Amino acid sequence: MLFRQFVDDDLGCASYLVGCEDAGEAVVVDPAYAIEHYLDEAERREVRIVRVLETHTHADHVSGHGRLALEHGVPVSVHPLAEPDYPFDPLADGGEIRVGNVSLRVIHTPGHRPEHCCFAVADRTRADEPWLLLTGDSLFVGDAARPDLAVEAREGAGGLFRSLRRLLELADGVEVYPGHVAGSLCGKGMSSKASTTIGFERRFNPALALATVQAFVDESASVSTPKPPNLERIVELNRGPFLGAAPHVAELEGSGGAAVLDVRPFDRFAAGHVPGALSVPVSGHSFATKAGFVLSTAPAPVIHASTRSEGERAISGLRSVGFLELAGVLVDPVAEATATLVPVELAELEALLAAGTVELVDVREADERAETPLPESSHLPYRLAGEGAGSLPTDRALVTVCESGPRAAIAASILAAHGLDARPLVHGGVPDLLARGTVERTSRIRHEDVSHA
Repeated sequence: MLFRQFVDDDLGCASYLVGCEDAGEAVVVDPAYAIEHYLDEAERREVRIVRVLETHTHADHVSGHGRLALEHGVPVSVHPLAEPDYPFDPLADGGEIRVGNVSLRVIHTPGHRPEHCCFAVADRTRADEPWLLLTGDSLFVGDAARPDLAVEAREGAGGLFRSLRRLLELADGVEVYPGHVAGSLCGKGMSSKASTTIGFERRFNPALALATVQAFVDESASVSTPKPPNLERIVELNRGPFLGAAPHVAELEGSGGAAVLDVRPFDRFAAGHVPGALSVPVSGHSFATKAGFVLSTAPAPVIHASTRSEGERAISGLRSVGFLELAGVLVDPVAEATATLVPVELAELEALLAAGTVELVDVREADERAETPLPESSHLPYRLAGEGAGSLPTDRALVTVCESGPRAAIAASILAAHGLDARPLVHGGVPDLLARGTVERTSRIRHEDVSHA
């Protein structure tokens, strides 16, 4: 049996190559848009990819099933409730896909989406019972799927509860390989561990400890994780006609007035960037997700990178979340990079706050703020900075702050692009401010909360 897990650490997405080396055949489950690593692994293992299996229509990343179909003639299987606009072979509950000595049994598990399916994988040279379970976006390591992306949250939660109970009918020793790990927007408590077992989740997964439908619905329907901003667009790309390879992105001499996404490290952005550029370093955590929030309503941007290689990494990440049309790449040095943005350090911030000359802007999410309040601050999540810029004061400088710095830097770049005097705290965050007594923990928040969350 051939089994290989591929994890996109940036998006927290997992995909799989499953097959039989004796038969020289394999299937890909939930492929990413960048299909090259599946092809390389199949060539290395001397197998041919004969089918794509989709657990469901993904909402957080663009699938590679179109590229595999168009470029390599690979058929695609998905449950009919997905209602795809591409040729497909229908999956049915209890159906079986055979690849040599390996079988994948379909378990229809609606909840996250109506068409969602899991695959129980058996190596028939060992036993007819399943060895492992590919759970897609139903059961995660330490969590369960969010039910609010395709249907009303309580309706989805009821279906998910019943689906999870079906999975718990499997033996404790069955290994579980999910479609997401920590870093994904599809769950709030999932582990970064890439696999688990039915038995371990039965004992320790909080979502499975909820014994009644009502308790499960009440808990899981209260999802606070923000939805991917281009969710509907990604779903339509994945449901629509097969999507082939994206065009080459040319290297440019200047921005030509287009929107610019600066993917260089923040210190380079701060030292000099194209006026109006937004900063989301490709070297940072969850680049594609953060860039998706920042660019959700923007036209095709120009990428500003330190090197062409850095630019290619950004292009790949942007394509993974549906930004297929990019205006070009600027590679340092860039003559237009004349704007600067000066970060603020903790000691300087203390003096500025004492003098009352700055407005502190908390750019964390609402649940983070509720758990650890930051007195004497306004609130505007970084992902809403563009929409909420007009709600912030213009008579004093703004200092953005998050948990540790990266989101504060992104938010400051967005606010600066909207003409505001913004500076980020990048070498520290809310815990440091509270620990140093920079703001009084018990004081009343004096400014009107401008959160749209």
